[in-house]
Amino acid sequence: MSQLIEEINKRRTFAVIAHPDAGKTSLTEKLLLFGGAIHVAGAVKSNKIKKTAASDFMEIERQRGISVATSVMSFDYSLNGNEYKINILDTPGHQDFQEDTFRTLTAVDSVIIVVDCAKGVESQTRKLMEVCRMRNTPVIVFINKMDREGKNPFDLIDELENELHINCRPMTWPINIGERFKGVYNLYEQSLNLYTPSKQTISECVAIESLEDPKLEEHIGKQDADQLREDVELLSGVYPDFDKQSYLDGQLAPVFFGSALNNFGVRELLDCFCQIAPSPRPTQTVERVVNPEEEKFSGFVFKIHANIDPNHRSCIAFVKICSGKFERGTYYKHVRLDQKMRFSAPTCFMASKKEIVDECWPGDIVGLPDSGGTFKIGDTITSGEVLNFRGIPSFSPELFKYVENADPMKAKQLARGIDQLMNEGVAQVFTNQFNGRKVIGTVGQLQYEVIQFRLEHEYNAKCRWEPIKLYKACWIESDDEAELKDFKRRKMQFMAVDKEGRDVFLAESGYVLSMAQQDFPHIKFHFTSEF
Repeated sequence: MSQLIEEINKRRTFAVIAHPDAGKTSLTEKLLLFGGAIHVAGAVKSNKIKKTAASDFMEIERQRGISVATSVMSFDYSLNGNEYKINILDTPGHQDFQEDTFRTLTAVDSVIIVVDCAKGVESQTRKLMEVCRMRNTPVIVFINKMDREGKNPFDLIDELENELHINCRPMTWPINIGERFKGVYNLYEQSLNLYTPSKQTISECVAIESLEDPKLEEHIGKQDADQLREDVELLSGVYPDFDKQSYLDGQLAPVFFGSALNNFGVRELLDCFCQIAPSPRPTQTVERVVNPEEEKFSGFVFKIHANIDPNHRSCIAFVKICSGKFERGTYYKHVRLDQKMRFSAPTCFMASKKEIVDECWPGDIVGLPDSGGTFKIGDTITSGEVLNFRGIPSFSPELFKYVENADPMKAKQLARGIDQLMNEGVAQVFTNQFNGRKVIGTVGQLQYEVIQFRLEHEYNAKCRWEPIKLYKACWIESDDEAELKDFKRRKMQFMAVDKEGRDVFLAESGYVLSMAQQDFPHIKFHFTSEF
């Protein structure tokens, strides 16, 4: 039991979230660099840096310079004689992939939000913060790109408080901004850190014990030294001292300033994060609250990634361990299937690179091979108890297109590709009962491009999209069998089944849907796939 508690206290599992282009993946790269997990940091978009970001491992991510899927990275970090196991989940920022991000937020204990100093709080950041607030997830804010011209730091703090509806406490403070940016003063440690810009390597820092130290002027000049002293005095008067419990309760956000690309302020963020961020927290299930200290194992699937290794066409189910110890080769209960299963090759991750592990602890993310489509998002695995974890969001498609085979010689590859990609939960497939054609439903146009690209490059199959005019996909059920049968007969042309074989009504317009609801009062119309 003492080993379980010790391992739990080491773990820090968090997601990096932001609006697109705020610098999420760049920050993740630098955290890996400072943690010693990589020796050269890659770039998301750069003509000079040839190495791509470790977390952007898919070919389309390298080509587009965006993240389209959550990637998981783990590394060990030592600080002041303490050992930490860091689990980072780098999420997509683009709203077309927000479903993946929302699911990821169910599997983390805390969050780092990245904000662009020039653009401030953007729309996607607000949405993601709402999800964090619903779950009282502790939040740290990293204001990025301070080496570029941007908003005044005090204005940025006010904007964060007003837009994200959370109290803020600066933990570091920038010395100037843009081309004049010289470093950050660490309010938490009460020391000054000056950096030389370096995109590729960790540069040395100069520490000064006090703001009254005459060496301060030597390093940053009298004007900047006077301004820093004035700013810090003002901060002390306006903002209360940092309260760790308020942060853990999701009511206070510590704020750090820096430049992820140039290594400014990242080490301060990582060091402070290790000290204040929560270790694995209790998880709510339908049946009860599961505490990480419980000896019995439990975990849930929050993500499935198809074809993570193109050479083996392998699917991986990502499982967040909530309690107890997971051991390789041990039999566990798959709750939905009511089956005993054992896993001979569980893996931990560095994005697409993975290695087999013998044991994992609460807070860890473990990958389970899933070549036969055994897992669905939201599935629970336990030592034997029947538990169902709550809060895995599902989505209702907003866009619809017919998918057609563009290469008749590759029909099997196309079918397999669609089957595996739909398991990831990024889109939904419906088979029209009237004409047998397959309809793909998504929440954004970009998802169609990603699906088409991945089918071609990962499965060697080509598809083309054909338009279809649809308003909404509704899952239907009824206790009145006769009325349900009559509805399906009258709406035959618009009836489909989903991947699970459930009845789906493809409504052409809002008017058609409201008339159907009015004419068939005993039929329940559901707008998510879980009911």
